[in-house]
Amino acid sequence: MREITLRQIEVIRAVMLRGTIAGAAELLNVSAPGISRLIKHTEESLGIRLFERRAGLFVPAVEAGKVFDQIREVYKGVSNLQESISSLQQGADVALAFASAPSVAQFIAARAIRRVRARYPDLFIDLNILKIEETVDYLLLEKGEFVVMSSFIDNPAIHCTPLAQGPIVVILPEGHRLASQNEISVTDLASEDLIGIDPSDPYGALMAEPFRAGGVPLRHAMRGRFAQTLVSLVRHGLGVAVIDGFSVADVYLPGLVRRPLKEASALTIYAVQKRGRVLSGFAEQAITEFRRELIKAEKSLSTVAITG
Repeated sequence: MREITLRQIEVIRAVMLRGTIAGAAELLNVSAPGISRLIKHTEESLGIRLFERRAGLFVPAVEAGKVFDQIREVYKGVSNLQESISSLQQGADVALAFASAPSVAQFIAARAIRRVRARYPDLFIDLNILKIEETVDYLLLEKGEFVVMSSFIDNPAIHCTPLAQGPIVVILPEGHRLASQNEISVTDLASEDLIGIDPSDPYGALMAEPFRAGGVPLRHAMRGRFAQTLVSLVRHGLGVAVIDGFSVADVYLPGLVRRPLKEASALTIYAVQKRGRVLSGFAEQAITEFRRELIKAEKSLSTVAITG
């Protein structure tokens, strides 16, 4: 039995829609003789009449009614497929769930998400804010596809990919006596009301490391749980803080001054995922945008930290 090709189906449909060889040729942007030959060849090879010729018009033959019904269904399926592809390209009816460390969520996450939404305007995004100790359960229970984390997670079930490195900086309230310095040492902070995060916390340990390396005792006047809390407390004149640059990676921070830490130290941001899990294209795009925004912020911090 001779099978019909997709090209023959396309031509038959075009003739059915336009009713003439010339109209079908125009629809498909091909020559009319080619359409005529293909219709004739199809009818001969299938051994059936598809069209009746009436005064130059091609009318579907009565006996071929079931064939044309199936052709309509084929094109209805193709149309549905195209709609599904278009919806997927826009991110419609799909969701992207991921999480971020508080420090990255403050400014970087919004910038990355804005770029993702520009590409997938209908994509639903579920962003969670996690501490490092919450990350493993979040990923292993597959509550989200990945986490942007400020610490390496040493777990055989977890894979960490470095995205960028950023400086650790000192933040001061405007008008502070140390604000006139181009850089600040941990020794300069020894007599200050230092606001920090518990050194037993992985993030707090990173912020405490310059003090340990410099032989300066770390004495907190007060502590908070998240980097955003430290920023707020410093802005209100309650002390100074050592913090990662990504947490203050905005051009305008009223009431706040950033300065480089003399004891050069850096924090690495990782994209963390369950080992072996295949990420969606949306997740891969989001990670790409996070990397782009983190690197951009890293470059800007080298100058912004000095000027303000």
